[in-house]
Amino acid sequence: MTQDSDVADWWRTSIIEMEPGRISLRGHPVQDLIGNIGFAPMIWLMVMGDKIEGPRAALFEAALVSAVDHGPQAPSIAAARMAATCGVGLQSAMATGLNMLGDVHGGAGEQAVALYHAVDAADDLGRALEDWRAQYGPYLPGFGHRFHKPVDPRAPRLLALVDQAAAAGAVSGRFADIARAIGAHLAAERGKPVALNIDGATAVIYAELGCPAPLARGFFGLSRSVGILAHAWEQMEQGGRNKGPTPPAYRWTFDGA
Repeated sequence: MTQDSDVADWWRTSIIEMEPGRISLRGHPVQDLIGNIGFAPMIWLMVMGDKIEGPRAALFEAALVSAVDHGPQAPSIAAARMAATCGVGLQSAMATGLNMLGDVHGGAGEQAVALYHAVDAADDLGRALEDWRAQYGPYLPGFGHRFHKPVDPRAPRLLALVDQAAAAGAVSGRFADIARAIGAHLAAERGKPVALNIDGATAVIYAELGCPAPLARGFFGLSRSVGILAHAWEQMEQGGRNKGPTPPAYRWTFDGA
């Protein structure tokens, strides 16, 4: 950092270059991108720095589409809808919902990518899962669903798309195999099928595409923000004031002295 560039170098970026009359995103003039690139590939370009095309782009878009919403009982959606009845603006309602995404609600995709890589690096599946549980506890991220039993309807479709992309040579397919192997291991362990859930299925795609694990959480947030926007706007159109998590006739349990 020199005396002449101390201000310019304060924020360094390879994402955007701009001056009066010119905008370049990742080295591409913005006017060349507009109308020539889809929104999902644009997200990839901005975040990852290179273009994604063909079956790989289709996989990425499928992952984004699959996780947009899971209904008003999902904490992120419920929070956005409640916020929308409190007199805040649409963006504030969206931010309220997005801020509900954390390690438990929204973080399993990141954890599942890490799990798949741990299994991929191991010689033995059972031992790899034992090591994971010893470090992180009995829950295996990406598997099991409190509502969708025994199948999360989104997962088979996503894995089928991965299989198609693997057959075309666009991805390796090994992480889909790992997810299936973990599912079979859990089914044998519990004596019943265990669903590969949306976090585990999208994590397969993100692992196949070479995304670092934390980006699986970031991409989930982008995806879920669509559902958050839809629900917040719907709630604003429906009206309502200061809606809480339950109708007013229901009361909480007081267990104090």
